[in-house]
Amino acid sequence: MTQAPVTHAPSDSPHVLVLPPLLYGVALAAGLLLQWTAPRPIVASNARSWAGGVLLACGVWLAIWGRRVMDRAGTNVNPALPATALVVTGPFRFSRNPLYVALTLVYVGLALLTNALWLLLLIVPVLLVLHFGVVRREERYLEAKFGDAYRAYRSRVRRYL
Repeated sequence: MTQAPVTHAPSDSPHVLVLPPLLYGVALAAGLLLQWTAPRPIVASNARSWAGGVLLACGVWLAIWGRRVMDRAGTNVNPALPATALVVTGPFRFSRNPLYVALTLVYVGLALLTNALWLLLLIVPVLLVLHFGVVRREERYLEAKFGDAYRAYRSRVRRYL
């Protein structure tokens, strides 16, 4: 006799509106298309390239660190899947959302490196969708799932920076 696969209740998810990498990827593609059709540079300074490179490198490093910590904790990185542990170590000691901070750093770094003003302008709607359509939903979910442990964590660690 075979055992049925273990499934999670449909409610065991924050029901985010969009997966964050997809959100940033669509904005990046749209911004680059706009930049190609109607070029708008940010600034013509070499400092822009250096700053962009530093932001990009920091974002990639933070994303790798955050993902490794989540993997070690045995929880899902994908916000559409159930959280199996409350991660409060590594970069999660400083930010409740270091992976989203990392995505933003990478995105802004790419905007600076490509000198694409459209990308910088599109970060505003991206951050609004991320905050209200992803982060706030995750916070409600984590509070319902982990209760006092999450509330204590939330009280001592900032949401973003």
